[in-house]
Amino acid sequence: MFKEKKLKHIGCSFLSGFAFKSADYVIEGVPLIKIGNIQNKRVSIESSVNYLPKEIITDRISKFLLEDNDVLIAMTGQGSVGRVGRINLKNDEYALLNQRVGKFICDEINLNIDYLFYVLTSDKYQDALFNAGSGSGQPNLSPEQILDFEIPTPNYSEQTAIAEVLSSLDNKIDLLHRQNKTLEQIAETLFRQWFVEEDSKPSILGDLAKVSTGKGLKRDQLIQNGTYPVIGANGEIGRTNNFLTEGKLIITGRVGTLGEVKISQGQVWISDNVLIIKPLKPEYFYPIYFALKDFDFENINAGSTQPLVTQTDLKLIDINIGDSSLREKFELQCVNIFSKIDSNNQQINTLTQLRDTLLPKLMSGEVRLENNLYSRK
Repeated sequence: MFKEKKLKHIGCSFLSGFAFKSADYVIEGVPLIKIGNIQNKRVSIESSVNYLPKEIITDRISKFLLEDNDVLIAMTGQGSVGRVGRINLKNDEYALLNQRVGKFICDEINLNIDYLFYVLTSDKYQDALFNAGSGSGQPNLSPEQILDFEIPTPNYSEQTAIAEVLSSLDNKIDLLHRQNKTLEQIAETLFRQWFVEEDSKPSILGDLAKVSTGKGLKRDQLIQNGTYPVIGANGEIGRTNNFLTEGKLIITGRVGTLGEVKISQGQVWISDNVLIIKPLKPEYFYPIYFALKDFDFENINAGSTQPLVTQTDLKLIDINIGDSSLREKFELQCVNIFSKIDSNNQQINTLTQLRDTLLPKLMSGEVRLENNLYSRK
């Protein structure tokens, strides 16, 4: 069993983000990382991002610039406080750290940043961070609270070895995610060739699908390790022990986020900031899905202070679904492509379960790494 020590005693420091002004936001520029960008152990800069001009980066601001593989934590927010994620940036990319998001800094002598990431994203520590930040009023974690957390501390070389084993599993998972993205791009290309360039009379979405809104959850219904995912406009935002929908559905953001179109499968709870599209016929599913992905939602943005899409406006958009023979041909292609995606997702789930099962055993010392080989104690 490894001895547990407080983060502040093992070479870990902490940087809280800066209170940037919304009046400085621009259409393109440097992404600003907020609490909502931390999802599923990742920090996303692909959606729901505000931007700041490059000129805002002065000597005083430069310390809030983020680098590839920085580990961040949400310090505030119902259902999000304590959530930890890692940002991936390309060589020519950078981002800025917003207020109420914090960055961990390791000395790489006593504490390895990759090891810290895996410890803090384990179920045990996600529960502990979430509970420490919860209470009456707005959930909140202070830098002092975070640095007072105790974690198991093997020597630095073993921390590095543990992180390398877990990273190898994550790399395989990332490869499968990239394969899925490529497969979906193939289907999207076929859609544009067969439907967008097809000169036929479109139908309105309301004649092809049922459009509804998800349902909100009370705070006490959010369970850190609940059975079912709670789906928001940007993906999973928490867990709960009840489900609202099941089966294959198309979802997109109703408020706050525009243009993120996803497929929801299985038993999930879909929040009230999401619109649910259920095609009336199976053959409508993929033409509607890709048509919505190709649609510019700014054309039906009814919000004044923040983006908003109403059911009424969504139902009235034109969708070209072609004739029945074209839909049948496209469905056969999509079924084949998405079955491969589903197979990859099953592998992703298997690898994720292996990683998550191995993680606590490595952290506790039950499984030790000797010359990078497993050894059970």
